[in-house]
Amino acid sequence: MELWNSTMVSGFILVGILDDSGSPELLCATFTALYMLAMASNGLLLLVITMDARLHVPMYLLLWQLSLMDLLLTSVITPKAVVDFLLKDNTISFGGCALQMFLELTLGGAKDLLLAFMAYDRYVAICHPLNYMIFMKPRICWLGVAISWTLASLSAVGYTVYTMHYPFCKSRKIRHLFCEIPPLLKLACADTSKYELMVYVMGATFLLLPLAAILASYTLILFTVLYVPSREGRKKALVTCSSHLTVVGMWYGGASFMYVLPSSLHTPKQDNIFSVFYTIVTPALNPPIYSLRNKEVTGALRRVLEGRLLPEHSAF
Repeated sequence: MELWNSTMVSGFILVGILDDSGSPELLCATFTALYMLAMASNGLLLLVITMDARLHVPMYLLLWQLSLMDLLLTSVITPKAVVDFLLKDNTISFGGCALQMFLELTLGGAKDLLLAFMAYDRYVAICHPLNYMIFMKPRICWLGVAISWTLASLSAVGYTVYTMHYPFCKSRKIRHLFCEIPPLLKLACADTSKYELMVYVMGATFLLLPLAAILASYTLILFTVLYVPSREGRKKALVTCSSHLTVVGMWYGGASFMYVLPSSLHTPKQDNIFSVFYTIVTPALNPPIYSLRNKEVTGALRRVLEGRLLPEHSAF
C-alpha cells in the first residue's frame, strides 16, 4: 500500500517501445516525422474543407471530424513520447496518466463510431442517391457526430475512473508508450479479473458492432455498384469506398488486437507495436489515403492555394 501512496504522489514511469528498441534514435526520428506529417496533412485537410464551399457536404463534414480526431489523438501520445525520450525523463503524474487515458479512449471511441457513420453516409450516397439529402440532412449529420463524441466521452470517463481507483503496488513502470488500460492493470495489486473481462466484452462490443455495420454497408454498396451501368460511375464509387475501407482496416486492426484479442495471447512488445500503429501511424496516413485519389479534395486544395474559392454560403 505504501507503493500505491507513492504512486499517487510521484506517478508512473512509461517504459515504451522507444526504450526497448534496438535503434531508439531512429525510431524517435520516425515518430517525429510521422507526427509532423499528421499535423501538416490533417491540418491542411481541415483548412481545405473549411474554406472551400464545394466541400460543405455531409461526406466532407465527416471527413473533417475524422481529421480532427486523428490530429488530437496523435497529439495526446506522440509529443510526450518524443520529449520524454529526448529529456531522458519518462515519468508521468497520476493525474496526467488518467487524463491521457481519458483523452485516448474518448478520441478512439469517437473514431470507432464515426467510421461506422461514414460507412452509412457512403451507403446512402451510392444506394439511395436521390434521397441522399433527406437521409443525410445537416441535422442528422450533426446528430451522428454529437452521438459519437458523447458516447465515447461517457465511456471513457467510466473506464478511466474505474481503472485508476485500483491500488498500484507492484511497480511504477508501465511497459507501454502511454497510459492504456491493459498495461496499467498489470500493475494493480487487487483482483482485476472481472474488470478485465468487462473491458474485453465492452471493447469487443464497441469495436465489433461498428465494424459489423461498416461491413454490412459495404456489402450492400458492392451489390449496388455491380449494377451501375456507367464504368466511370463504378470506378468513382469504388475509389471512394476503397479509401474508407483502407482507413477502417488500419484502425480496427490495431485496436482489435489490443481490446478484442485476450491479453494472454499477446506480449507487451506486441501491444506497443500495435498501439503505435493505430495512434501514430494511422493518423499520419489517413489524409493522404483520402486525398491522393480524391479529385474533389485535390481540386479544392488547388483552389485554396490559388485563391479561387466560391463565395457561396454552406448549408452547414
